[in-house]
Amino acid sequence: MLVNISFGSVTIPFKNTLAVLFTNETTNQSWHYIIWDYRVPKAITAVLVGSGLSLCGLLMQTLFRNPLAGPFVLGISSGASLGAAILIMGASAFSSVFSFSIFNDTTLAIASSLGSFLVLLAVLSVALKIKDTMSLLIIGLMFGSITGAIVSVLSYFTSSENLKQFIYWSLGSLGDLSWLQLLLLGSIISIGILLSVLSIKPLNALLLGENYAQSLGIALKKSRLLIIIATGLLAGSITAFAGPIAFIGLAVPHLTRQIFNTTEHKILVPAVLLYGAIIMLVCDSIAQLPGSASVLPINAITSIVGAPVVIWLLVRKRKMVF
Repeated sequence: MLVNISFGSVTIPFKNTLAVLFTNETTNQSWHYIIWDYRVPKAITAVLVGSGLSLCGLLMQTLFRNPLAGPFVLGISSGASLGAAILIMGASAFSSVFSFSIFNDTTLAIASSLGSFLVLLAVLSVALKIKDTMSLLIIGLMFGSITGAIVSVLSYFTSSENLKQFIYWSLGSLGDLSWLQLLLLGSIISIGILLSVLSIKPLNALLLGENYAQSLGIALKKSRLLIIIATGLLAGSITAFAGPIAFIGLAVPHLTRQIFNTTEHKILVPAVLLYGAIIMLVCDSIAQLPGSASVLPINAITSIVGAPVVIWLLVRKRKMVF
């Protein structure tokens, strides 16, 4: 985190960065502003996003017993994208309802949150009516396809300027959150983590199948709803505030299992939180292009940096722990 905070388009000596952070004293007031109003919130956002998405991936992979499951398989992230698309690109199609005067970071986060919340409600209502977990996975993917299709239609009819804004949002960004937004995001992610901790016993039981979990006295429907709600809170809030960020949620749980060589969720839950935060901080530091004013899309960096690491680890171990 200290390395991440010390990187940026403005060169600030490392000892001065430490002085601003720990003594709040500096001879350059602009450095104080850059560190406390931009770099520290961005680093905290990276920690929250990385740990939250990694935990989502772990929950989904265990619930569906599918190594390819990630935070977005239930369509919740697609719902957030739909909310953002309606706000950004709906201005062209529904000019009487939407206008640029109401478009800002706060309204974008609200629209994305509403989109993810509506899809979460739809998934929960379906989860109450069906017993088969794999059917729920397919239905979640269908929700994602429907919302993706609506976004495509909006993209076709919108102006090039609005489309560019939406594409920029979809690349993901960690550097646009205020302290108030960080507090809100952190509170939602904390609730999601708490629900995940409460689900550790059902998660361990689900690894051996739903019938085995029921034989241990696990309330399957209640546990499944708890896991879905936790995933919805984590994935929905992160997508709303930081955009859809790929790879982390899919890869970090596999990386953690390979390192610890275990499927025990008492170990995996805190481990994925830690590794997700570290990997996201590293990716954000690389995306910053130290010494340059340019910032690469965080989505691109997470895949470019993370995928080779996971491939190397799987080749080295020669088998997948799952």
